[in-house]
Amino acid sequence: MCGICGYISKKNITLEQLKMMNDTMYHRGPDDGGEEIYEMSGGYRIGFAQRRLSILDLSSLGHQPMHSADKRISVVYNGEIYNFPELREELSAYPFRSNCDTEVIIAAYLKWGIDCLSRLHGMFAIALYDRESDEVYLMRDRIGKKPLYYWQKEDGIVFASELKPIMACPGFAEEIRTEVLPRYLFQQYINAPETIFCNVYKVEPGGVLRFRAGEVSTWKYWELKDIYHKQAANPVGSYEEAKAGLKEALRKSVRARMIADVPLGSFLSGGYDSSLISAIAQEHSGTPVKTFSIGFHEEKYNEAKYAKAVADYLGTDHTELYIDEQDMFRLVESIPQYYDEPFADSSQIPTMLVSELARKHVTVALSGDGGDEFFCGYNIYENVRQAQKLDLLGGMVHAICQAPGCKQLKLEDKLPFRVRVIAGNRMKACQTQFGAGNYIVKANAMVRQQVQEMLPVHYLVEGEYGVKDWQIRRMLLDMDTYLPGDILCKVDRASMKYSLESRCPILDTGVMEFSFRIPHGYKYAKGDKKHILKEIAYDYIPRELLDRPKVGFGVPLDKWLRGPLKEQLLDYSSYEYLRKQGIFDAKYTSDMIQSYIRTGDAGPATGANYSKLAWSFFIFQQWHQRYQNGV
Repeated sequence: MCGICGYISKKNITLEQLKMMNDTMYHRGPDDGGEEIYEMSGGYRIGFAQRRLSILDLSSLGHQPMHSADKRISVVYNGEIYNFPELREELSAYPFRSNCDTEVIIAAYLKWGIDCLSRLHGMFAIALYDRESDEVYLMRDRIGKKPLYYWQKEDGIVFASELKPIMACPGFAEEIRTEVLPRYLFQQYINAPETIFCNVYKVEPGGVLRFRAGEVSTWKYWELKDIYHKQAANPVGSYEEAKAGLKEALRKSVRARMIADVPLGSFLSGGYDSSLISAIAQEHSGTPVKTFSIGFHEEKYNEAKYAKAVADYLGTDHTELYIDEQDMFRLVESIPQYYDEPFADSSQIPTMLVSELARKHVTVALSGDGGDEFFCGYNIYENVRQAQKLDLLGGMVHAICQAPGCKQLKLEDKLPFRVRVIAGNRMKACQTQFGAGNYIVKANAMVRQQVQEMLPVHYLVEGEYGVKDWQIRRMLLDMDTYLPGDILCKVDRASMKYSLESRCPILDTGVMEFSFRIPHGYKYAKGDKKHILKEIAYDYIPRELLDRPKVGFGVPLDKWLRGPLKEQLLDYSSYEYLRKQGIFDAKYTSDMIQSYIRTGDAGPATGANYSKLAWSFFIFQQWHQRYQNGV
């Protein structure tokens, strides 16, 4: 686990400047650092740099940039290749010097070229220079566990695991991409390939960028919708076969992720996913696995007692930390430092706290991320199923409301909220993303006067999935957007803040692709979400320790924004501040935020709480204030 950065440029970026860029990510790799510059044809120079968090082969043989034995290939890399022992055996003709998976990437490329990506299973962001073909490749893992940004400029590209090295690169102009702001304000994150800056992009999950002879090309070696259809065309024959196959895939995945030369543990919330992963880890460990959870003093929110009950049953070495509101509040100021692109999912705060706790004892932690998206766990999936059942009726109501007399009376506006949502949900390209109309209107209006062409707040891609079942379609959409753009970004930045590596067994290639072969009725069985995953969990843990309504803990955004953060929010939203900033519609945004502070609403008599929208705005302003003059 590391951070990487570098450039391809005709301009002279010195080794000292490259080192400065690299060191902005010191937290991602405090154990070692390396920077090198190479000459390329056409007058280009290549800079490769890496900050290392040592996990495998702690010796200096794991230092990066790393080169092939014949010096043809140079690599910097962030991540873990979990099947590297098998690949190393298959590539035994290569003269390995280290026990690092980095060297396996080099050997695999030398044997199979860029097609080696289909054989690498793990989480990764890789930059590779091939001197023979005079090409540089940037490559990202299938589901987007590891981040990879790039700035495309006139004379080349600059790349990095985070935005900070790019912002620190000589000549970088911090031009805000204003048209992405409404989507950010609504979604609370910015999904690939977009970023907050003009001419800066994310390599997409499962994506490749190639730089050759001054030209940049991109493509995907693993396309989610194509893999889904390919796998779904070969469904598992029976429930028993599906359960046994999934269980074995999970066991294999966890076992591979327990390979490390440093202490390893597991996050344990007491829910199905983290409990199952912790149970399988304990099954494969000769000593008690270290598990970690955080608890809350408010009894109605506290699930730590359930996590402890699971840990006691499994016999893990469990550590828990009880936190209060002040423990969370103290982290607000650090958000832009580690989430160096605006990111407003407030669950980042408890995620940082549990990462801080785990890092005091281990360097690697297993997590249960991906269970909800791949096995139908979110409540929205039930809402989507109901919406599809009512869609025909909603269409009829909408048609009636559009009749001349009814339209003049604005009949649709007078319908009950739920009926209005179903009736108004007529856009085929985003039909599973219904609701929250007021949020959309306000997110757009906050920016409207500043930009003509805005990215739509919703993702208008649902027609590309070729799936009639809305529930499955929404799951695929979440795998493409919310999972990599929000969940995995949140965990990566929160864990790396404390130099902690997070590994996600459910996002193993074998588990993901096998999940697409499982009939949907085994995942959502008569209203039981994540049915097959729960049944596997029951093989390890008594049902009574797991079956309970999910409580969750919401960060008290409204209380903070209208309390201790009130003056800061007022400053950020004053008309004069916004006018000088030139990003938001100054009058509309100032009036809206100040209305929210006074009443909890963002407009007259709406009856809605707009704390999430106000939080997105606050986080952007906090980020902008920190970075407006560079890193």
